[in-house]
Amino acid sequence: MSKVPAVTLGFWIIKILATTLGETGGDTITMTWLGETTSNATGYGYLLGTALVLVPFVALVIAQIIAKRFHPFLYWLTIVASTMLGTTLADFADRSLGIGYTGGSALLLFCVLATLFIWYRSEGTVSVDTVNTPRVETFYWTTITFSQTLGTALGDWMADDSGFGYLGAAGMFIGALAVVAAGYYWTRISRVALFWAAFILTRPLGATVGDFLDKPLDQGGLNFSRPVASAIIAVVIVALVLVIPQRPGTHPGARQ
Repeated sequence: MSKVPAVTLGFWIIKILATTLGETGGDTITMTWLGETTSNATGYGYLLGTALVLVPFVALVIAQIIAKRFHPFLYWLTIVASTMLGTTLADFADRSLGIGYTGGSALLLFCVLATLFIWYRSEGTVSVDTVNTPRVETFYWTTITFSQTLGTALGDWMADDSGFGYLGAAGMFIGALAVVAAGYYWTRISRVALFWAAFILTRPLGATVGDFLDKPLDQGGLNFSRPVASAIIAVVIVALVLVIPQRPGTHPGARQ
């Protein structure tokens, strides 16, 4: 039995909220608590924030791998931790190391594709239907971590460097997800490939929405309190996990 939830509409709703929480939560740690800024990044805040998130993330991944069956709250808590780690890692690389959003996005896209390639060569598939052994789970969470980090860098690149702003960038990613959905319903494109495309695209969508919520007004945001926004989103996620049926399931078309 797969140790990830069935891929339903509810899955995608919670996934987008989890990625949004990862953005506001990561910013809460590095910017609100550790005093890092986008315009004057010392690097210490992003580096320390990454270390603070890395420890619970690794612990949660180990717990997820050790678990004998699917546990909804453990799974989604691990997803949130991965998105927070992706936020702090991407900000450290893009801003503190000076790689920039474009360079960071390109590097992380290579890491995602390389991980998927190695996973496929090793197992013959990258379907989430097979996430039920420690080996495959390691591939799964490694891919997810790279994709979450890529999503942060890609979201920042689209919102800042490309000039779309937070809402414009969010609209672009919603449009891209609509194309993926159309491919699912009206084409014979591999469902596994479409799943990973959607999984990757939901992260920059959540990142841009999170930035829109907590960034200052003069930067195009709503200037909401990061801790308060994070707490509200977390409560909504918990409520949805309780309300929306959570069951281990197979990816539609997993054998394709």
